[in-house]
Amino acid sequence: MVKLSVVLIGVENPGNLGAVCRAMKNFDVTELVLVNPKCSPGETEAINRAKWAKDILKKAKIASIDVLKEYDLVVGTTGVLGDDYNLPRTPLTPAQLATKLAEAGKNSKVALVFGRESDGLYNHELALCDATVTIPTGKEYPSMNLSHAVAVVLYAIAVGSLSAPIIKKFPLVNAPTKQHLHRVMDETLAGLPFATKEKRETQEVLWRRLVGKSGLTQREAMALMGFFRKVQQVQENVQKK
Repeated sequence: MVKLSVVLIGVENPGNLGAVCRAMKNFDVTELVLVNPKCSPGETEAINRAKWAKDILKKAKIASIDVLKEYDLVVGTTGVLGDDYNLPRTPLTPAQLATKLAEAGKNSKVALVFGRESDGLYNHELALCDATVTIPTGKEYPSMNLSHAVAVVLYAIAVGSLSAPIIKKFPLVNAPTKQHLHRVMDETLAGLPFATKEKRETQEVLWRRLVGKSGLTQREAMALMGFFRKVQQVQENVQKK
């Protein structure tokens, strides 16, 4: 199974914080990262709600949003779906995410990012994620409690790790390679003619989302990088003529 971390951005309620730790404990996930928390892991309500998962709460790491750069795959969660033009909010289901993670290398570092209880993750935070996941819910009351959402996603991943084949020979692309691939893609797109700056930026977002959602292996990422390098060579040859 991949190395999972739960990242909470702007968690507001100490009771929810403690309950998230309990959900993590149920599924053997032990690393909790808090980005800009609005409550403290040391608050009585958080400690009481954590119950037998106080060890997770006690070891919770407080970090800046830059911590996401340390992970090979960053998956944001959203209950607000966009349309085809809102690329950051084009999600996977928990089951689809579980299948991708079950096929990843066991040493791959994966961050599951959850937003504020009040309004979730903002668009600029989702833009830092490789993919997004959403939990199918009823239309009448679609918003889930934070700890419930964490439990549902972790449950789906746990089931997927047992039911989907683990392809150990083909590890998921690691963080340094993925970041290098992003740079090569952006450099290539910068050399292509677009009618407006906004159209080029849309393509940059699109390609990053495709890479993130596809769950590329390390070998596939290197091959894709080679393709973009070939495109750059063609661009350079055209410019010389």
